[in-house]
Amino acid sequence: MTRFYTCLFAALLSANLFAADGKTLFNGKDLSGWDGDPKLWSVKDGVIHGETTDEVKANGNTFLIWQGGKLDDFELRLTFRCTESNNSGIQYRSRHITEGKPRNQWVVRGYQHEIRNENKFPNVSGFIYDEGGKRGRICLAGEKAEWNEDGKKVLGNLIDAEGYEKLFKLNEWNDVRIVAKGNHIQHYMNDKLVLDFTDNHPELALSEGILALQLHAGKPMWVEFKDITLEELK
Repeated sequence: MTRFYTCLFAALLSANLFAADGKTLFNGKDLSGWDGDPKLWSVKDGVIHGETTDEVKANGNTFLIWQGGKLDDFELRLTFRCTESNNSGIQYRSRHITEGKPRNQWVVRGYQHEIRNENKFPNVSGFIYDEGGKRGRICLAGEKAEWNEDGKKVLGNLIDAEGYEKLFKLNEWNDVRIVAKGNHIQHYMNDKLVLDFTDNHPELALSEGILALQLHAGKPMWVEFKDITLEELK
């Protein structure tokens, strides 16, 4: 029996079903360790729930910010679902904007893993967006690419439009894994590598920053997150 459980543990690790040194960032009960607009963020049925309505709107893009410190090299896992009326995102290696006159108390800028309830390229979950920055859609889902001082270069393709349409589960829960090591970033969707990006820009590449979850301004929407775990890589 002991040998059986040893083999099972090894198999789970090799399948990346859990991180040996990962820590849970959401307790499933309340928003302890997170900070965001209490009118927009709550916990419902054991998951993080962000929602805007016609009556309660977001004044600009707003974020639920993890209070556990800055990330540099890490592996983040979470599961999400959302409506198709608007979009959301996962900010990482980002900055909380407090100087000047931000539109709300929870403005964040930096790398964003796009979250959408769509499966038609290019407007799908998984691309990197430069939230509040200069580069827009830095790297699209399906691309292996690098960004140098003179711009972006696509080196290959990881998944095509048909493959992504089959991979992504509309109106259901989808699993995300983000791995960042130095200037190399990988995004996985439902255990499939869908983006591989190397940021070589001498001024715009981000090496560390905060983690946050987005509610997008505009049309009413909701987004939910659960099973959020983080492993800091050495």
